[in-house]
Amino acid sequence: MSQLKQQLQADLKAAMVAKDAFKRDTIRFLMSAIKQIEVDERRELSDEDILKIIQKSIKQREDAITQYKEAGREDLWQKEEAEANILKSYLPKQLTPEELEAEISEIIKTIGVTSMKEMGAVMKEAKEKIGSRSDGKQISEMVKKLLK
Repeated sequence: MSQLKQQLQADLKAAMVAKDAFKRDTIRFLMSAIKQIEVDERRELSDEDILKIIQKSIKQREDAITQYKEAGREDLWQKEEAEANILKSYLPKQLTPEELEAEISEIIKTIGVTSMKEMGAVMKEAKEKIGSRSDGKQISEMVKKLLK
């Protein structure tokens, strides 16, 4: 069993003991998403696979937050934000904008890209190298900034 999955199970038990229904439900939702993919694909997920699921869940919540804010539903966006914060706690330390810029600059220099036409090659390499230490949107924005 992956280390991250063990951590999630331990945190689920702790939330149940502490009677923290909100955290318990958020972790259960995540665990059910993980279990669904394991059953569908008939394999045990690695930590990297689980991190991708967490990032996807965070992105879904951030999209919902934007929509709820536009609709003036403060109660709902605050709930989504709290869930996103719980999920973010399972991601590795995120890169600062300066660290991200340094990493992507190095990638651009290494593969010798000079124009926006080659953005795809930079994005592919950046996602492999950076992984879950930054989300795709931030990586994309930084690549665009550096290739202008």
